[in-house]
Amino acid sequence: MERPRELSLEEFMALPRVSVFSDIHCVTGWSRLDNLWEGVGTSQLKGLVGILPEARFVMVHAEGGFTTNLPVDDFFAEDVLFAVKHNGETISREHGYPVRLVVPRLYFWKSAKWVTGVEFMREDKRGFWESHGYHEHGDPWTEERYG
Repeated sequence: MERPRELSLEEFMALPRVSVFSDIHCVTGWSRLDNLWEGVGTSQLKGLVGILPEARFVMVHAEGGFTTNLPVDDFFAEDVLFAVKHNGETISREHGYPVRLVVPRLYFWKSAKWVTGVEFMREDKRGFWESHGYHEHGDPWTEERYG
């Protein structure tokens, strides 16, 4: 990152919000249809930090040392957000309170709970589940489950 930035939860919660309606798909085979998410679109980061042109990947960091990796294009897709609400209710602690990444087009393990930070990288690195045998990308439509 060219211009690192740290936001308090209060500052983050004051950013403009978006709503995304999507289905979610778990690598174990279940899906949940018709979810309404509310939160901060990942595109908001573009105006807050200086992202170096050679950054091609993103590592999302979460509590407990959990991480998930994404190509920049997937991270900045128009339907990707840092969710604070699900179906009109504040996200529960169990499901990622206060902030959960939601990447609707990929398997749900890419939607990290309890997000604490975002790192832009030149080279890809495996996240937590990817280091434990899950596919690097995780597209449910092509069944990219395991690496």
